[in-house]
Amino acid sequence: MNNAVAGFSKLSKKEKINWIANEYFSNPEEAQNIIRNYWNSDEKLQQLHDEFIENTITNLYIPLGVAPNFLINGKYKTIPMAIEESSVVAAASKAAKYWSTRGGFKATIINTEKIGQVHFTYNGDAEKLTQFFDQIKPKFFSETQSITKNMQQRGGGILDIKLKDKRSLLENYYQLHATFETKDSMGANFINSCLEQFATTLKEEAQNSDLCQNGENLEVIMSILSNYVPHCLVRAEVSCAIKELTEKHITNPQEFAERFVQAVQIAEVEPFRAVTHNKGIMNGVDAVILATGNDFRAVEAGVHAYAARNGQYASLSHAKIENGIFTFWLEIPLAVGTVGGLTSLHPLVKLCLEILEKPSAPELMEIVAVAGLAQNFAALRSLTTTGIQEGHMKMHLNNIINQFEATDEERHLIKAHFKKTAVSHSAVVEFIENLRK
Repeated sequence: MNNAVAGFSKLSKKEKINWIANEYFSNPEEAQNIIRNYWNSDEKLQQLHDEFIENTITNLYIPLGVAPNFLINGKYKTIPMAIEESSVVAAASKAAKYWSTRGGFKATIINTEKIGQVHFTYNGDAEKLTQFFDQIKPKFFSETQSITKNMQQRGGGILDIKLKDKRSLLENYYQLHATFETKDSMGANFINSCLEQFATTLKEEAQNSDLCQNGENLEVIMSILSNYVPHCLVRAEVSCAIKELTEKHITNPQEFAERFVQAVQIAEVEPFRAVTHNKGIMNGVDAVILATGNDFRAVEAGVHAYAARNGQYASLSHAKIENGIFTFWLEIPLAVGTVGGLTSLHPLVKLCLEILEKPSAPELMEIVAVAGLAQNFAALRSLTTTGIQEGHMKMHLNNIINQFEATDEERHLIKAHFKKTAVSHSAVVEFIENLRK
């Protein structure tokens, strides 16, 4: 296929699938069967999924698991996690059980402030613009009252609006930098609606004033929320006496604690390690974000920007030993919602929020942060004791077995053999080939 297709979005779902199958597959019928096999048998439910995005042809399944035994602020939680990577849910569950007997996880909301900006240029006098902004600032609030009314009734709304001079970065560049409280909603639509009204007000007031004269011009470039939310922060923490760290693979708790702290310190100063270190945190974070219908791309972007806020990409988590006490914690920015969007539409998302006992947005922030910390602890414990591959490859064994379409008898023999043998892709392949000879 080497031609553009015209009017694809106007084709019916069946026509789209036929076109895809005929253009890209040597066996169109087989491709169509695979696509249809992933449809939901409930037509109404499938239509709901079809309408989440454009040009839908089928569903891509991601496993939804649960990690129990999370003791968070004195209350047990079972955390739903949607992820395809083997060992993540198992690792989170193991970390949860480990810390449940050592005081559990403590989570604290530091702030819940969201940010949005109107980006504009002005080629006139900066002092004149400042005076103009101070005069019209009340109108930004009054002219968005129809948008903010319901949010204000829930305790949210516009917190503040500031004029920021950014001419050191770009010629004639300014911002209206606004902060918001959106309560249990993620707030993207609310914030963007407010910003667009700010932009309208700014343009209209500028035209009706003496701000733009003698060649002076104010031009709005765009109005959009920011997914960088450094003041929408949550902290998750675990702590216990060093002697209490003892378990099967931790026979010398003092040595373990020191190695653990050193491993975290390496991620604090070495960006190549920090990226993989933080990816492990995001294994836990993203899995809960996906399961609860939130925007993992926004969370990822904001979290990684936060990791580089001091000029170098660094670890999101930290550890210390002080007066015989081991403490491990992280602080991350999280803009999440428990109302609106998929949270009220997707049946499995609603089910996941039920499992979490219908949390508020701040409570969900705490749960997500804890999942990230648990995942990071599990990874670092493996890295500083037995190594990460042993557990990971045992979980990966099923994927290799399925790849070779092993029979039930072969599956039993393979698993029995690798109970006492190191798992690697080549070793499993060799064992299967020998079995089949």
